[in-house]
Amino acid sequence: MPGRFPRWAAVFATACALTTAFAAPAGAAGVADHPVRTTGCGSPAGFAAGVTTTRHVTSGGLDREYTVHLPARYDPHRPYPLVLSFHGHKRTSQYQEELSGFSALDAIAVYPQGLIGTDGESAWTGAPYSAAADDVLFTSDLLTALQRTLCVDPGRIYAAGKSNGGGFVGVLACRLAGRIAAFAPVSGAFYPQGGACHPSRPVPVLDFHGTADTTIPYTGNPAKGLPAIPDWLAAWSTRDGCRPDPVSWTPVTGVVAEKWLGCDRHGVLEHYRVEGAGHVWPSTRPNNDSATPSVIDATPVIWRFFRAHPLP
Repeated sequence: MPGRFPRWAAVFATACALTTAFAAPAGAAGVADHPVRTTGCGSPAGFAAGVTTTRHVTSGGLDREYTVHLPARYDPHRPYPLVLSFHGHKRTSQYQEELSGFSALDAIAVYPQGLIGTDGESAWTGAPYSAAADDVLFTSDLLTALQRTLCVDPGRIYAAGKSNGGGFVGVLACRLAGRIAAFAPVSGAFYPQGGACHPSRPVPVLDFHGTADTTIPYTGNPAKGLPAIPDWLAAWSTRDGCRPDPVSWTPVTGVVAEKWLGCDRHGVLEHYRVEGAGHVWPSTRPNNDSATPSVIDATPVIWRFFRAHPLP
């Protein structure tokens, strides 16, 4: 244990030195990679609880859209966890709300909308087809705006996403680890355009991926720069200072869960390999992704993981 802190301290120092080396647009100077005090507690939300509302925020000089769902019994005097859920390439915030189902939780559920990218479809920073805007800055600005108007617990802000949205969650884990408590990509597209990854702390990461995913193959796609999922996980085990070989178990037939042990400080790394699943958000019922149910529901597993890992 005595040797672990200096090892992480060295990585942290390198991260500080390389902050400007990220492949980020010029607006990145406004990104707040640290907890921000909530000032919205005690104030009226300004929109109805129990329904999904479309809102806008200005970020990087652009008008950005998102939808937000407050619990039906939202109490402005009680700090709530906040879950960001990012849609995939070509999708919408409404699609992602239906897919991930975070609006059913006792949490503030937020579904940001990606901008139209170079192929004419919605996308997020970190993909080769994304718009030139800085979505990390947008995420930071969005959280700040929400914390000014809603009763958000700054220690319980989380991010999940599907496909390109899952890849963007990976980018956020690299660049907003000081503000977002835990991260959960699903069928994530981890393109090299996401840039260098030097998180400001060891972070909790939970990953889902199907072995029969032909869109973002489990074994990777070298032509597109997509890593094999085991290689992506190995990189995170190194960043988090974990032991290289995970322990595994079978939570349900057809799923192999893995957890890396001995991580530095509050770092956590878990992976759910869903055998035979395609490019889906796993669900035991048909959903927007697939009429064929999976053997596991990703959302409650993600929510349990989030609740167990607030900011230290």
